[in-house]
Amino acid sequence: MSTAQINWLLLSNAALGNFLAGTSSRIFAVSLPTVANSLETTIVGISWAVIAYQISQISLSLIFGRIGDIYGRHTLFGLGLLVSSLAALACGLSQTATQLILFRVFQGMGASMTQSQGRALALEALPKESSGRAQGFMTTAFHTGVLIGPSIGGVIIEYIHWRAIFFFLIPIAMCAMALTLINRIKGNVPPRSALAEKGGGIDYLGALLLIGATLTLIASVDHRIMEALTPVLRVAIVAAFMLSFAAFIYREKTTASPILDLSLFRIRMFSLSSLALLLVGIAQVMIGFLLPFYLQDVLHLKPSFIGLLFVSAPIFTVTLSPLVGWAVDQVGPRLPATIGISFLAGAGFLGSYLRADSHWLAAVGVLALWGLATALFFTSNHTAMITSVPAQHRGVATGAIYVMFGLGTTFGVSLGTMLLTTAFRYYSGDPLATPTAASPETFVRSMNFSFLVGGAMALAAMGCSALRGERAA
Repeated sequence: MSTAQINWLLLSNAALGNFLAGTSSRIFAVSLPTVANSLETTIVGISWAVIAYQISQISLSLIFGRIGDIYGRHTLFGLGLLVSSLAALACGLSQTATQLILFRVFQGMGASMTQSQGRALALEALPKESSGRAQGFMTTAFHTGVLIGPSIGGVIIEYIHWRAIFFFLIPIAMCAMALTLINRIKGNVPPRSALAEKGGGIDYLGALLLIGATLTLIASVDHRIMEALTPVLRVAIVAAFMLSFAAFIYREKTTASPILDLSLFRIRMFSLSSLALLLVGIAQVMIGFLLPFYLQDVLHLKPSFIGLLFVSAPIFTVTLSPLVGWAVDQVGPRLPATIGISFLAGAGFLGSYLRADSHWLAAVGVLALWGLATALFFTSNHTAMITSVPAQHRGVATGAIYVMFGLGTTFGVSLGTMLLTTAFRYYSGDPLATPTAASPETFVRSMNFSFLVGGAMALAAMGCSALRGERAA
């Protein structure tokens, strides 16, 4: 492949937007206790700022994907950077927890605007036969932000102020905005899609129904939200999801310009890749969610050492993703993705053998397999999802990536918590017990069960990956 065929300016623009999204997703997490104290709220109260960002990103990604497909991906990408910059400024200036939660909604909106377009723009920047490499670059950019975000956040909090973690994001967004402007001035912008030429519009009713269905689904499976509601409201939330989802499906089948063209799910590679992503998201969170508790509360390792161990997973992803992208271009996405999921299954099954007196290197083995799975699977699966659909639907396909993984993460936390609690009560003989490492043997046995189910979930994802087909039609 000649370097002359690569639009480096557009690729750098898309990658910087993905780096911003990766940094934004992690830099805030390390500041939660500090922000809670500063804004005079509890850790539960400040956790709503995390939930608000996730809900906004998940519920809007498909909609903005569709808007970008119609009105121009590069334009929406630039607007997303502007929204992200203004939202970061507002978050940094927040005086109350309520203000911060509200502005985090807008920050999630900006992230959904950029991420639903970034990977599709990367495909425009490279030749068609290099689609895997394009996604490898984007995965590396995102996970570089994931890798350095917590470290930078910790330094900023310790030596400056928690508000500065949001101000730190603004120069990154402005650099990406400058690249966006340079691309437009040079006419270095992908042409409008076939949907724009046909005069397709936005189905606003479908968009509202999709937002309603997504919000109520997340509320139904997020234990933090459900625990804050009365039993009557819980039933109402579940009923609202069922009604809004049914109405959304009916609307998409009958409208001339749907937000989500349901015919895309007739494409085997797209539908099975989407299902594999959902299952991997669930399994990955179920495994990674419990390891810090095991390392700190059972093995009594220092938090700083645990943080160092957890750096290994994104390092694998950052370094290996370009190589995986090259492999995808050679053999297609099915083989690398399926091998990647096998590592995740191995991490779950290895975790099911951990004991209260195991050496910490055994947990490192789980983390290493977890990191290899991330490196191999995401670049391969994202390439499969985006390239399997017609070019005019790439924004929607990219949006679907973040919807499926976001839902998988939410399901994984809820399912992992439920399984851990159920197993702990069974092994302890106390039907009202709460999982705690005060009883390390019981806690570890319960954790083993959750890991085992996570490994089984990964095996189901392997089946979906293996059946998806060799290459996109």
